[in-house]
Amino acid sequence: MKKALVTGGAGFLGSHLCERLLGEGYEVVAVDNLYTGTRENLTAFAANPGFTFVEADVTELAPGDLTGPFDEVYALACPASPAHYQARPIFTTLTSIQGVLLCLDIARRDGARLLHASTSEIYGDPLVHPQEEHNWGNVNTIGIRSCYDEGKRVAETLVADYIRVYDVDARMVRIFNTYGPKMHPQDGRVISNFVMQALRNEDITIYGDGSQTRSFQYFEDLITAFRKYMAVEKSVIRSFFTAHGLGAPVINTGNPGEYTIRALAEKTLELLPESTSKLVFKPLPSDDPKKRKPDITLAKELLDWEPKVPLAEGLVKTIAYFRDRHINR
Repeated sequence: MKKALVTGGAGFLGSHLCERLLGEGYEVVAVDNLYTGTRENLTAFAANPGFTFVEADVTELAPGDLTGPFDEVYALACPASPAHYQARPIFTTLTSIQGVLLCLDIARRDGARLLHASTSEIYGDPLVHPQEEHNWGNVNTIGIRSCYDEGKRVAETLVADYIRVYDVDARMVRIFNTYGPKMHPQDGRVISNFVMQALRNEDITIYGDGSQTRSFQYFEDLITAFRKYMAVEKSVIRSFFTAHGLGAPVINTGNPGEYTIRALAEKTLELLPESTSKLVFKPLPSDDPKKRKPDITLAKELLDWEPKVPLAEGLVKTIAYFRDRHINR
């Protein structure tokens, strides 16, 4: 039986990943400090004999604190929503950097395969559209979002250097906006905000004029990309990225369908016709990207992967989750 470590395992994506791995017959150890993750996210599989939950902060752990050997390591621990990472900016930067160092050292110790969950935020407010992996980004190093953006950029540097120096079998995924059940209802992300506001008949808050764009990926598509990427042999990955002129194995994962924020708000209300919510407009926050859309050419070529779940279908499932868990209780 293979054994996997998932840091951030009680979070939105981490808990879905744990469930997928357990379903595939893995033994899974999840680590989370429950800053944004919840024990409720683990309910469906907490009693599984192959599952172990460790409540701990990755910034306070050493590799010896987690008993291996592990076959696979998933570095997901880090607050990912503006509301949460801006509330604790120094903690966020340290979590991103020290969390990935912990995972890299464990992967090096055990000869494990590692996947680092990076982010589209490393592109900042991009000057190139859509964003592709060769782009170095346009990031404000001292802005209110920098704790997350720069923390993730340093984490990518560490992964790349552990590959070069220690030959660690690692790979990175730049995740574009992802949504679905188990999102935190107060995480400040646009889909959870709009859905919760509409369900509560509150004004739907749009920052700026709503013309800024995003691409929305349902969580199931992303978890499938994780699993496909981890199945690729190290030699294949090294050859692929060398041939494409990239110094490290990093790919975009996201849905290239592009929507304005206003269109998303209108679609949410369309799916909730009983809502009395109205659209209201407020000033755009500092450093908020104007456009965000992934080029997923490399993911298609390497993994034979592209997202399958359309936005409307994913929104229906997400609305049902928030209604059942956070409105009707």
